[in-house]
Amino acid sequence: MTAEARPGAPVPSTDPRTGTVRAHPAREAGPADVHRAVTAAHRTLDALADRPRRAALLHAAADLLDAARPEILAAADAETALGEIRLTGELARTTHQLRTFAQTAADGGYLDVRIDPADPATGRPDLRRTKAPLGVAAVFAAGNFPLAFSVPGGDTASALAAGCPVVVKAHPGHPETGELCARLLRRAAESVGLPADVLTTVHGFTAGTHLVQHPLTAAVGFTGSLRGGRALHDLAAARPRPIPFHGELGSLNPVLVTERAAATRPEEIGTGLAASFTLGHGQYCTKPGLVLLPAGHPALEKAAVTAAAQVPAAPLLDPRIRDAYLTGAAHRTTLPGVEVLLAPGPAPTPDAPLAVRPGILAVAAEDLHDELLEECFGPLTVLVRYHDDTDLHAALTRLPGTLTATLHHAPDEPPARTRPLLARLTPLAGRLVLNSWPTGVAVTPAMQHGGPYPAATTPTTSVGTTAVHRWLRPVTYQDTPPELLPAELRD
Repeated sequence: MTAEARPGAPVPSTDPRTGTVRAHPAREAGPADVHRAVTAAHRTLDALADRPRRAALLHAAADLLDAARPEILAAADAETALGEIRLTGELARTTHQLRTFAQTAADGGYLDVRIDPADPATGRPDLRRTKAPLGVAAVFAAGNFPLAFSVPGGDTASALAAGCPVVVKAHPGHPETGELCARLLRRAAESVGLPADVLTTVHGFTAGTHLVQHPLTAAVGFTGSLRGGRALHDLAAARPRPIPFHGELGSLNPVLVTERAAATRPEEIGTGLAASFTLGHGQYCTKPGLVLLPAGHPALEKAAVTAAAQVPAAPLLDPRIRDAYLTGAAHRTTLPGVEVLLAPGPAPTPDAPLAVRPGILAVAAEDLHDELLEECFGPLTVLVRYHDDTDLHAALTRLPGTLTATLHHAPDEPPARTRPLLARLTPLAGRLVLNSWPTGVAVTPAMQHGGPYPAATTPTTSVGTTAVHRWLRPVTYQDTPPELLPAELRD
């Protein structure tokens, strides 16, 4: 909530292309509004116990989102300036993951049922284990994905699949898109005979605090900044009854290029890097923000600079993010030993006066400053030139936890060389990428989107079907009559 905002005040919505601010019909939520949203959601828990019906809800939600595509794309583009092509792909991913979690709910395999029959010979009781929903899930919408990580996004889909009603703290960067999608999901619930309040929304900065602290909130899913996420994480831990806080807070996504790879594939790696770190104008959480490459390979660096320089200038998601990018990038250019290969900065155009251009910085490994190990959200990457394995390993020991780590090597490099490098990267990241790029994730059972802190606060994933386990707890029934057991535990 801004300094002027108060409960009941209109939510301000900013045009990222021009900076024009307008009031959106959604209202800033006060404590009473948050209480109403959470208690309304909590009352739907029993209805959501019907797995086939919640699978039907997720299918219906996907269908309604697809049917409303023109309206959704127009609203999202007006609020984020991400463009029709990018948003069309994001909507397709959003509906795909809703349908994927519908199948997850219907199958019930995520319950991980275990049955150990009684053994009279040893006196062991009859033990039957399943998983039960935690309760109301609080989901914080992400600014950089107005669909796939927001109101109808992965946290919402996985929580509903698990049987948890959802209260979404809508993102101030796209309140109209959030409310539009919420209306469609609530309509989908009613169409399959579920209460609309299986999903409710609240707006406003302080609404997030009240939501985390509400006694009926059972778990939190968050995608956003390190500063904001850590503050909410600490609130969740300080409650009289602490709750899980599944936060994705920031990621550097380092790339390591071997000497032989740099020598044999300079053009391919350089152009691939430029395409990856500028994708979505650098506003992907998997953007490669730091590249460890051997010194003395100007062809690779030139290829990256040439390709990145051709990327059109574009606005970032909102003026606040733009200011943070310009300030952070400018500060990094002033650090001792940092060389500016492609200058980041403002690049206004007639239809986008707040547009910025990408930047590439370079520094010797021995001059690697702590500030360069922090994520700079936006189209900026840092090349770190190492001279030998001593340089390389010294840099690797300083890297923070991250969502992804990428290794580019030559196909003919012996495993005795590449295996130790991969082993050094493994403790840093949730997903290891070889000879490709980390931007973009697949919604599959094998996907891991999370990593050591600060990439995530818990060892879970926010993408892929195993995300459903965020919202569940194991329960064992001992010596329980069949008629009292959940259906999945009956013989």
